[in-house]
Amino acid sequence: MTKERELDIIVYGATGFTGQLVCEHLNETYGVNGDYKWAMAGRSHEKLEKVRDELGFDKSVPLIVADSGDTGALESMVASTRVLLTTVGPYTLYGTEVVRACADSGTDYVDLCGEPLWMKAMIDACDATARKNGARIVFSCGFDSVPFEMGVFFVQNAALEKFGHTLPRVKGRVRSLQGSASGGTVASFGATMAAVQENPEQIENLTNPHLLASGSGAGQPAGDANIYEDDLGNWSGPFFMATINTKNVHRSNMLLEHAYGDDFVYDEMQLLGPKEPVAGQAGGEDLAFDMSLQPGDGPSKEEREAGYYNVAFFAQGNSGESITATVTGDKDPGYGSTSKIIAEAAISLLQNTSTKGGILTPAPAMGMALVERLTANAGMVFSID
Repeated sequence: MTKERELDIIVYGATGFTGQLVCEHLNETYGVNGDYKWAMAGRSHEKLEKVRDELGFDKSVPLIVADSGDTGALESMVASTRVLLTTVGPYTLYGTEVVRACADSGTDYVDLCGEPLWMKAMIDACDATARKNGARIVFSCGFDSVPFEMGVFFVQNAALEKFGHTLPRVKGRVRSLQGSASGGTVASFGATMAAVQENPEQIENLTNPHLLASGSGAGQPAGDANIYEDDLGNWSGPFFMATINTKNVHRSNMLLEHAYGDDFVYDEMQLLGPKEPVAGQAGGEDLAFDMSLQPGDGPSKEEREAGYYNVAFFAQGNSGESITATVTGDKDPGYGSTSKIIAEAAISLLQNTSTKGGILTPAPAMGMALVERLTANAGMVFSID
């Protein structure tokens, strides 16, 4: 059922680096007074006005002031919109009350979270409330983990069409990537590591690929060392985002009623080439991230536009079936692509009013409709090789 609200989307964190990019995408793609009514939100009205004017937006764009520590302001904000899009991280520090407010008010929610320990805590605390009130809470709607989570969904749908069934083994392999991890992603990683230091028992959860699903399942490859893969004719090495992406993929499988199989196996690595890598090789310069970035930092427009990524998904069956999909993005992953992905995810939730509430992942929340939106409006391509 469509929620009757004053606004369709509120971008919370609109004055931050990524938040501004999200607003630019919404303005350029959908305008201000078009099919979707969106607003900018943050802690300072003065700064919101300044950013709105510097970006050249129409002054009719609503500005909403809400601090993550002000429960009343958060509740008022989320009650006024159908979808709350938040780029305010680390979510471990600033996201808990926002999620609670959305779950309580039945407001849909998308974020850029890559903090699995916090996500697990939110599932435990808010999933039942979100289900009851019809709030679709969708974490990880940026580079982590949409290209990967939706890449698996896409290749499994292709396998279903070709073979009549999904395939029990998928290898996610990053072929190439150019760009920077966002300052927010770096800060999120730091927040997760701080949580582990405070409670070392969390290490087991952090390394459990089924943490966000049932908590247990089929054994998965570790992906923590260079290996030679005969079937690919290539060396593969660890990919630092696999820790969060694999957890989201397995949660999707659970929420899709194990459509990928009860014993589904998935891992993520980066391709290093046919020659044995030298000690310490991490895939070349194009796979390097700048981990010194701080929240609010970001690359220039030229650097964002020079970025890209190419990820392959090799699906394999027990009887020799195989199919390969490729997912590509036309901007740097941490900013240019991420800002478009989360904006289109919010639009997808607006358009898909049939999905039931709960703490979800993109595939069960939006399905192939999200693939179509990302292809049409976010510079991404999903293809079968």
